[in-house]
Amino acid sequence: MDKQVEKMQVRQNYPNLWRSDLLGTIQADTPYCFFALFCGPCASYLLRKRALYNDMSRYTCCAGYMPCSGRCGESKCPELCLCTEVFCCFGNSVASTRFLLQDEFNIQTTKCDNCIIGFMFCLQQLACIFSIVACLVGSDELQEASQLLNCLSDMVYCSVCACMQTQHKIEMDKRDGKFGPQPMAIPAVQHMSRFDQATPPPVGYPSQPSYGQPYGHPPPYQAQGYPPAGYPPAYPPAPAYPPPNYPR
Repeated sequence: MDKQVEKMQVRQNYPNLWRSDLLGTIQADTPYCFFALFCGPCASYLLRKRALYNDMSRYTCCAGYMPCSGRCGESKCPELCLCTEVFCCFGNSVASTRFLLQDEFNIQTTKCDNCIIGFMFCLQQLACIFSIVACLVGSDELQEASQLLNCLSDMVYCSVCACMQTQHKIEMDKRDGKFGPQPMAIPAVQHMSRFDQATPPPVGYPSQPSYGQPYGHPPPYQAQGYPPAGYPPAYPPAPAYPPPNYPR
């Protein structure tokens, strides 16, 4: 658990950003956002498979982030295990794909995205508390309030998950070269395993891109060697010592 907490803290200091933040995903890819809203498990299945570069031999339950990972017979029937994951543990499947992409491409979660996700979790916890209190007290008013709060939390949960999955899809469009001429290379299999490894090196993303910045913009300035190649010398070369005509 300590290693997982440490990994979560390291993830906040990754140098790259998502191509689109959660608030901009609806505008960035409206059709897919609606698809992820109404067919969330299907979108989660397709995104996880795409995140694994369509190589299901890489698949591990919940991408290796849960205690059950690697113990569910994934190697024998990964497609069936993934279907079970996205339908029975939908929230974990979305979060696991998110962590997988973040750790592979060193993408941090911005404060705004953290606030949206935190608000979703807090609203779910508040709805659960209201439901428990309403059952204990037996008040009709509290029952109605808890039901309204449950509906609101479910709406927020579905909306945020749809935006998160759209965010993942946009990031993989960037990875696969849909925003630029060069698709990114497929990493080695060991790079897809997360918590038991050190922080992975950058794989080609530019540092600190702004939201909506086209893929393939000029990389940041890199200092050249000194003096640069072809640069004329500042002073004439020193003559040999002693001079040829020096009297002996």
